[in-house]
Amino acid sequence: MNDRTGTCPLTQRQLIEGFFLEHRAQVIDLAAFLDRLDRAAARDAEDDFRLRALRDAVRALDAPGRVQRIQMILSDPGDEPLAVRDRQSAFGAYGRQESAPGERSHDAPREENGR
Repeated sequence: MNDRTGTCPLTQRQLIEGFFLEHRAQVIDLAAFLDRLDRAAARDAEDDFRLRALRDAVRALDAPGRVQRIQMILSDPGDEPLAVRDRQSAFGAYGRQESAPGERSHDAPREENGR
C-alpha cells in the first residue's frame, strides 16, 4: 500500500461509474490530436517544446505520482518574476531558458531528461 490509500471518499467502482465516459472521451481526443500530428503535411515542429512536453506527459501517465510529475513537466520551474512580461497569454508548457537571467525563452531546447 502507499500513503495515499483511502484518501478519496469514493470507491474505484464509484469513480468508474461516475467518470469513466468523460475520461474515455478525453483519452480519445488526445489520441486523435497525436494522430493528426503524425499525419501533418510537414513534420516541422518535432522539436517544439509543447509537443515534447505533451509526449513526456503521456509517458508519465503509467506510474503512481503522475499528477505531480505531469504538472512539473508542463510548468515553469522558476520562482522569480520576469523582468518584463514576455506575452499576454500562457503557452501551456515550459521550454527551458537559454537566455539571460530574468528572461525566459519558451522555445529553447529542453535538457536531456525532457524537463
